[in-house]
Amino acid sequence: MKKIILLAAIFCTMGFGASAQKYAFVNTDYILDNIPEYTDAQAQLDEMSATWQKEIDAKFAEIDKMYKSYQNEAVLLPEDMKKKREEEIIKKEREAKDLQKKRFGKDGDMFKKRQELIKPIQEKIYNAIEDIATAENYAVIFDKATNATLIYTNPKYDVSEQVLEKMGYTYKPQQNTKTKK
Repeated sequence: MKKIILLAAIFCTMGFGASAQKYAFVNTDYILDNIPEYTDAQAQLDEMSATWQKEIDAKFAEIDKMYKSYQNEAVLLPEDMKKKREEEIIKKEREAKDLQKKRFGKDGDMFKKRQELIKPIQEKIYNAIEDIATAENYAVIFDKATNATLIYTNPKYDVSEQVLEKMGYTYKPQQNTKTKK
């Protein structure tokens, strides 16, 4: 009988411990929108991307021009000249694709620049969230901005503004998008 009571007490204690866990959420999109360094970094990345895209578009336009010229002159060219022009076009196309990959590829210039500019901001946000979670004893803090399936979130558990305060930023208060009927 003592064993049953002891086991029941252990299960009750475990149940209370599990229900006592605290949860919260943040909206990293909202946080990032209120960090001027992020806005500046994003503008810099957009500008670089546009410049690089123009450079790549110019290369492909040149290739297109070369190809159209080749098509117009192909009937008049000897076989060795045709082959030489085709090789030039293929070489230019390969160079353009390599440049595109260098700028926008998996480990390209854009990725590296994004890491350089955005990663320190993300680390500051993570550290602030971690500090808040530790100080307020949250078991889990979800990110509302990601595609996590959060069907409903009570605004009183949103610690996004606390994160901004912890990081030393002023912020625009969030708008409650839910209207009551």
